[in-house]
Amino acid sequence: MRLLQNQILQNKGKKPILYDALFRNNLIKKPIVVFCHGYKGFKDWGAWGLVGEEFLKNNYFFVKFNFSHNGGTMANPIDFPDLQSFGNNNFSHELDDLDRVVDHLKTCPDFKQDLDSDNISLIGHSRGGGSVLIKASEDKRIKRVITWAGVSDFKTRFNEGSKEFEIWKKKGVMYVENTRTKQSMPHFFQFYKDFKKNESRFDIKAAVERLEIPHLIIHGTKDSSVLPFEAENLFSWNKKNQIKRIEGSDHVFSSKYPWESNNLSKELKEVVDISIDFLRNN
Repeated sequence: MRLLQNQILQNKGKKPILYDALFRNNLIKKPIVVFCHGYKGFKDWGAWGLVGEEFLKNNYFFVKFNFSHNGGTMANPIDFPDLQSFGNNNFSHELDDLDRVVDHLKTCPDFKQDLDSDNISLIGHSRGGGSVLIKASEDKRIKRVITWAGVSDFKTRFNEGSKEFEIWKKKGVMYVENTRTKQSMPHFFQFYKDFKKNESRFDIKAAVERLEIPHLIIHGTKDSSVLPFEAENLFSWNKKNQIKRIEGSDHVFSSKYPWESNNLSKELKEVVDISIDFLRNN
């Protein structure tokens, strides 16, 4: 087993990306799985490390990373010390970050003997699910895509026309509390402006309809953060995709931060097993 932790991906003129790679360094080329966290998420959240180990055990090259504007830093990737970056995050940054990670895996010589760069699959949790669907719809290098509790629409989350939206527009910033760190996390109005500028690109429905690769939707039936109807939306938009409903499961499949067990929750283990079976058979 090899764990490359907190590797820094640098690109000139762009914020660095922190990533982990888990794989067996046995000089056998392995299919790649890239995992994208969700809103207010980070690569070291909860049981994501154990998830990576499960993929490693099943002979995958597993990569998880922090979006460059998620609020973490290279020195502290967990507690959101860079709220200015968090406030300046947007979907364009996240899709660019994902593209940079894929480029790196395609070209980096450091572990080319251990990965199959022509066999890349994406997994996205929550908001990350929307990002991986858009990326998969526009990048022929992606061979399969899986959403875990993934969103089906970005636009509705801006709540356009509401009193809150108008206050945000006027002030140029709104704040959301992080219940774990108790921080007031800013969203600058540039987030919405970037969305409007690229609205057709960020249409998840259109992205799913364009997909020609295998797509698996996994969603808990008791998800109160991204409601189960969003999974049904995704499922209805492409006849080639598949759906697995995790009965009684919540948004994070009974995991939490910090995760102090050496084992995955029953629900998250089921999610991982279903995902691996899907990747093997498609």
